Amino acid sequence: MDTIETIMRRRSIRRYKPGEISQVDLDKILESGRQAPSAANRQPWHFVVVRDQELKRKVAAACSGQNWLADAYIILAGIGSPGASRGSTGHPWYEVDVSIAMQNMILAATSLGYGTCWIGAFDEAQVKTLLKVPEEMRVVALTPIGVPDASPDARPRKDFNQVFSAEQYGQPMNV
Repeated sequence: MDTIETIMRRRSIRRYKPGEISQVDLDKILESGRQAPSAANRQPWHFVVVRDQELKRKVAAACSGQNWLADAYIILAGIGSPGASRGSTGHPWYEVDVSIAMQNMILAATSLGYGTCWIGAFDEAQVKTLLKVPEEMRVVALTPIGVPDASPDARPRKDFNQVFSAEQYGQPMNV
């Protein structure tokens, strides 16, 4: 599947059936994240792959009780290092950098036929405790990755000219 097709086919999957991700596929997914761009190439990230069923249940509970997360083969936690990501402007880019890497992995998983769902609703302190994340690090996002047991339709999107402008904010693209 090509890149554009992968982007168009990606959906948030909230139901998973039993099934493994081959180590070859998992390595491809994870390597896709490692290859992501980051501000000044600082790579201020770390990712925890959670396979243990009991730990997945606890992480799912810490994600606002989204217990279905534990049905996926893994839960992937994206963790950023605020101290390693401040550029010349002083802006902490770690959240953007981790998000780009997570998106790479989500798209790689989609292209290989797996389901994912961006998770931003979680109790960071609980997740950090469960995954033994160092205090100075921040949990940015999580995603389950597994064999989908759903094929949801695309959700509605805003009109093109509500999202894009030509030359100045609010100027229609005339597409």
